[in-house]
Amino acid sequence: MNKIRVIINPVSGTVSKRNLPLFIKKIFETHSFQAEIICTQYPGHASELTREALDKGIKYIVAAGGDGTINEVGKAMIHSTSVLGIIPIGSGNGLARDLGIPMNIKKAIEVIIKAQTITIDYCKANDYIFFCTCGVGFDAIVSEKFSEGKRRGSISYAKSAISEYLKFRPDIYEITLDDGTVVKEKAFLMTCANASQYGNNAYIAPSANIQDGLMDIVMLAPLHPLDVGPLTFQLFTRQINHNQRFSHYRSQKVSIKRSQSGPMHVDGEPLHAGTEIFIETIPAGLHVIVPSKAKLM
Repeated sequence: MNKIRVIINPVSGTVSKRNLPLFIKKIFETHSFQAEIICTQYPGHASELTREALDKGIKYIVAAGGDGTINEVGKAMIHSTSVLGIIPIGSGNGLARDLGIPMNIKKAIEVIIKAQTITIDYCKANDYIFFCTCGVGFDAIVSEKFSEGKRRGSISYAKSAISEYLKFRPDIYEITLDDGTVVKEKAFLMTCANASQYGNNAYIAPSANIQDGLMDIVMLAPLHPLDVGPLTFQLFTRQINHNQRFSHYRSQKVSIKRSQSGPMHVDGEPLHAGTEIFIETIPAGLHVIVPSKAKLM
């Protein structure tokens, strides 16, 4: 019987989780998996539980949560022989969506049971690991305010975005790519993308490929209020690269300088960063289970 550890964030996203551990356990055991279900109790606990599973030689480790929970589990697994499974129950689920994993819990578990595995890249921003996106500017500030709210989900995120937009002031960013190219621009936001989207199918970097060893670097020039509607439509229809305020670069490494320290997000989780940020992509660092018909870029 295959052993598997499932790590659940009981406060992740908006899914009711009262009976979730038992529900997950029954499905896995029906398919001859010996499932160990553990709920996290505090920030960082998912990483601790993952390292414990690795020490026990458990091959399959499943993260049930949002991108923050998957980040905690995944970063403890990098360069190991174990394989990450994902049950997306967060508010955005950017990595799961990018990999084609179903949002339905039962169907996501069925994907894990089939165990088709690929190896994906990860990135580091000043030693903070991320798998989807890292950003500074407007999206980082919204992530910070969103994390302080009591409610999760796209409606709460939209409210935070509208509130912050009315008082936001763009910064000037100087970026240096690994080929020596230097770009200096005032930007509404700057995102370094390993995957194509933030979550909720908001595609900030439509051409990003999570297996190409590179990150897509996106800068959006300051917006006029009349730009917001068309840009939002393009963001959710995978057409933002057609916006005239969109600038795009691709690099394995990038250094960023800005005029003042402030918020930065990694996989949607806010943290404080200084005026200089160094980001790099590390190829083929994590084994992940994906659907058999997943179509990656």
